[in-house]
Amino acid sequence: MALHKRSGNFALFLLVTAILLMVTMLLRMGTQNDTGELYTYAHLVRDLNANRVGRIVVTPNNNVPSVGQAEVTLINPIATHTIEIPNLDVFMAYIHSFLGNQAGLLFFDANAPVRPHWIISALPIILMLGFGGIIFFFIYQQAQAGGGRHMNFGKSRAKVILQDKRKVNFDQVAGLEEEKAELAEIVDFLKTPQKYNDIGARIPKGILLVGPPGTGKTYLARAVAGEADVPFYSISGSDFVEMYVGVGASRVRDLFEQAKRNPASIIIIDEIDAVGRKRGAGHGGGHDEREQTLNQLLVEMDGFALNEGVIVLAATNRPDILDPALLRPGRFDRQIVVNRPDIKGREAVLHVHTEGKKMDADVNLRVVAQTTAGFTPADLENLMNEAALIAARDNKTLVDMDSIRKAFIKVGIGTEKKSRVITEKERRITAYHEAGHAICHEILPDMDATYIISVIPTGRAGGYVMPLPGEDRNYVSKKFMEQSIVALLGGRAAEAKVLGDITNGAANDIERATQTARDMVVKYGMSDTLGPIQFGNANNEVFLGRDYANVRNYGEQVASLIDNEIKSIVENSYNEALALIDTHMEVLHSIVALLMEKERVSGEEVRNLFPIGVLSPKDNKGGLMGEVL
Repeated sequence: MALHKRSGNFALFLLVTAILLMVTMLLRMGTQNDTGELYTYAHLVRDLNANRVGRIVVTPNNNVPSVGQAEVTLINPIATHTIEIPNLDVFMAYIHSFLGNQAGLLFFDANAPVRPHWIISALPIILMLGFGGIIFFFIYQQAQAGGGRHMNFGKSRAKVILQDKRKVNFDQVAGLEEEKAELAEIVDFLKTPQKYNDIGARIPKGILLVGPPGTGKTYLARAVAGEADVPFYSISGSDFVEMYVGVGASRVRDLFEQAKRNPASIIIIDEIDAVGRKRGAGHGGGHDEREQTLNQLLVEMDGFALNEGVIVLAATNRPDILDPALLRPGRFDRQIVVNRPDIKGREAVLHVHTEGKKMDADVNLRVVAQTTAGFTPADLENLMNEAALIAARDNKTLVDMDSIRKAFIKVGIGTEKKSRVITEKERRITAYHEAGHAICHEILPDMDATYIISVIPTGRAGGYVMPLPGEDRNYVSKKFMEQSIVALLGGRAAEAKVLGDITNGAANDIERATQTARDMVVKYGMSDTLGPIQFGNANNEVFLGRDYANVRNYGEQVASLIDNEIKSIVENSYNEALALIDTHMEVLHSIVALLMEKERVSGEEVRNLFPIGVLSPKDNKGGLMGEVL
């Protein structure tokens, strides 16, 4: 199709060029001789001397008598030329003196006006048509090339995939067994719709995939289309919205019209929250472009329009801001939550992402899965890719556990900056700060055991303590949150106890500790003073921004109590951290000495510095990752 259009444009260009060339040639033919030169007095004299002139007709101009034209007819070869005469009197005298007794050759037509050549008369019209054709050609060319896409604003931008070369099926989706089981019913309907129609069942018109970023929602939607082997139309929610009013609604109509031409097809809308937000809360009133687009989408999914055989799969990580009319049965009948995978799911995902990579025999994916609690499939894919890059950079032929360990640190903390020059004093301050964190992690029973302590600048941090998660946590207890605040303040407590001064290195620790304490009081109802009450509006106004539209549903007296309770939690945790550091001061100095010597210390080395029987047993002590890495 594109080749045909380009050929037509090129043919139009050739036609316009040919017309202009013909006009130019015809104009020159009337005023040029055989050699292509302009016919002048010199040529006339030459032809008179050669007796080639058969006749000369002189025609004066009616408006200016002294000006005219002379039409010269040649005998051998037969030709006619026209020359302009600026002064008729001089020309006539000159010709009579030259011709002598051949004056009969000269014919003076005093009554006939000078008539320009028909091509000269039509020249303005021809030039106008020629230039008009050129302008039309360029405008048409720009429109077809995409420069005039405003002519196609109402067309859908969905990518139509009838035969996907990179087809995805359920076998390639790992760690989402329950989600695949729910979607298998949709696949079965697309393959055998008659079975459901005969029994009178109505297949869901829309399915909303909800979950954190990177959990594989879009990938799962593509797997449904690949498993059913039906055409699918892929589009992002932002592709519907334009600055021109009515364009989004037009694109929605065009998208569903395309899908209806292929019965049993799937429309995949990624990030539907871009177009499906709640109506009536924007600054533009109730008739802005986005709301018109949403209204059209509501009609197409379940309104007067019929969309039989078309199933809509949408993905979002913000279901709280979607319009309620979009979520009701009949539009999005089902919501499938796609959460982060558990340890079994992570291991299955790792098997998928290690295909095609040359792995060493010592790589234990079960170990990696246990270490990466909280990772999404996207995080795991990035981890294995970073491990492969590190292995290649180190000139290894296989990806081993050491490469995975380095990738784990790079993804979790950042790149180590060993070239950064820091003073011995700053290194010692960092060592005491990180050692304080490590002691709290080892002593507090609910905290994860230490995996690595480092005083090498990494990312934006001067050092770090990396704990090793021992298990997946679906619930977080009050005791765990209190101990996590103690562990966060352990670095500040070590600085204060040993150095007699404090630094700004604990700024991020204090920020996180304060936020945890605030969540305990106002969100989770964990305050003994205020009781199990939630303060503030959890459903923040997303159109105005969370910082501006956070509704406070309590008075100043309660606000003062909340502040006092948060302050009490943080201060009590800090005092507990000071007590822990004071109790284990010898271990603190030993950890610092080891850090100053080696810069990076493993968790097992730290635990060997504690007296026997002090540390409580932990399931993740050392971690499987620590055993092999």
